[in-house]
Parts: sequence; C-alpha cells; structure tokens
Amino acid sequence: MQSAFPVLLMLAAGAAIAGQSLFSGTLGARVGVMESTFIIHLGGLLLAALILLFMRGGNLGAWRAVPWYVYLGGFLGVLIVAAYSFAVPKIGLASSITLAIVAQLVISAVLDHYGILGAAQQSLSWSRGFGIVVLLAGTWLILR
Repeated sequence: MQSAFPVLLMLAAGAAIAGQSLFSGTLGARVGVMESTFIIHLGGLLLAALILLFMRGGNLGAWRAVPWYVYLGGFLGVLIVAAYSFAVPKIGLASSITLAIVAQLVISAVLDHYGILGAAQQSLSWSRGFGIVVLLAGTWLILR
C-alpha cells in the first residue's frame, strides 16, 4: 500500500474538484461559460502568484528544461473549467464529475500502459482492467 499522505491529498483534491465544479457551473450559468472560465483561472493565477512570491519564486526558473507539450496543461485547464461551467447546470454535478472521472481513468490507463508523453509506464493489469469495467458499469448506473 502506498503512503497515506498522497492518498489523503488526492482525496482532498477530489473534494476540491467537486467544489470547484459546482462554483464554476454556478458562475457559468450566471455570467457565461468563458467568463466563468476566465474568473476561475484569474483567481487561481492570483493564488499561485502569492504562493510563489512567498516561496521567492521557487523553482520557476527551470521552466525551460521541460518538454514543450507540458505547457498544453494550461490550455487543457481552460477546456476543463469551461466544460464544467457548461455541463454542471445542464446535467448536474454528479453526472458531470462521473463522466469526467471515467474519461480520466480510461485515458490515464492508456497513457500509463504505453508510457505516453512521459507517463510512468505501468502495464494494464487484469485487476485495473476489471476496475475500469466496474467504473463503466457504475457510470451507467449514475447516468440512467
């Protein structure tokens, strides 16, 4: 079993995603999808800037040493927040998050299995494959 801290951290991150998705959906319904996306990212930028200021820049200078494609994460962040801003008011929070999680798991299992884009290579075991099948069944139950 893995150490407790990363597990607890990711559980907290999952709870934060639920909150952020709800707030993003509420904001998106009131001011518009792209407006909500802008406001959410502006808030994140301000918090990250304050933390980096406190850390005296941290390791920000090492940005040149990473592959170019990792910077697409910012663009993907806009897509993610915009999707939640649009979908949550229309299909609900649980359905939106369920669909996002199933997509995350399937895509991340493929990335891990083949070690694509620098992912740590982990073969898709029978138990992981079965877990994906169970998740798909759970998704069907939640969405019906």
